[in-house]
Amino acid sequence: MSIFTSHDGTELAYHVRGEGEPLVCLPGGAMRASAYLGDLGGLTAGRRLILLDLRGTGDSAIPADESTYRVDHQVADVEALRVHLGLERMDVLAHSASGNLAQLYAAVHPERVRRLVLVTPTCWAVGLDSTPEQRLEVVRKRSGSEPYDTAIAAYERIQGIMGAGGTPAPADWRQAMPLAYGRWNDEVRAHLDASDREKNAVAAAAYAGPGAFDPPATRAGLRRVEGEVLVLAGELDSNPTPALAAELAGLFPHGAVDVQAGGAHFPWLDDPQWFAARVERFLAEGV
Repeated sequence: MSIFTSHDGTELAYHVRGEGEPLVCLPGGAMRASAYLGDLGGLTAGRRLILLDLRGTGDSAIPADESTYRVDHQVADVEALRVHLGLERMDVLAHSASGNLAQLYAAVHPERVRRLVLVTPTCWAVGLDSTPEQRLEVVRKRSGSEPYDTAIAAYERIQGIMGAGGTPAPADWRQAMPLAYGRWNDEVRAHLDASDREKNAVAAAAYAGPGAFDPPATRAGLRRVEGEVLVLAGELDSNPTPALAAELAGLFPHGAVDVQAGGAHFPWLDDPQWFAARVERFLAEGV
């Protein structure tokens, strides 16, 4: 573990795994410690992963001002890490909710991004979202066996409650979680079980709070990104759906989308060999 000091004096931690050219990795959750990323399907074979613990998560300190958990404030943390590492330009990989952090960073600092991998990213920063009907269409492809039938029923309840302006029960979210994985076994269950203890709930609630996003400004900033961008979607993922991932890729001058067959929201667990090979090929050769 290594420590650096961010712009406001908060001490942030990062973990280095593997050898080779550095790849800065931003975890999702939102606000889950980077441990859940593991070795990203074996990317450590050819890359030195710089796994950032976002403020208030993992081994990073809780900030004096907890309003800085909001994602737009964390752009400065990513820039402080770049400076600390001494990188003129950097390769970045961001998963899920941190796809928004990476989009915001790229929009503000387009000249600092060499290549960007957005793994099953949510797209709030650019004002994109799929409809409940589109999400349900994806998850219903998995019907016909357990635990997916129970998970689909829970997901349908969640979409209905949210559509009516309500708050889904934690039990429904828990029952729906098998849909986040392309396979369901002991390794995956352990990965899911670790989520609660690895996540900062206070930080997660503030992450996408009021004022965090200005989609027109972010879209304009992304048009200045000269580096190549790969948006990696899972065939079975409902957020983002493959169609939404393609729409996000289209916002970058040099963006492309790829869809992992049989993959869901954690594609490096679903097919590690395919995932690592696809990301490494992009980082080495481009889209």
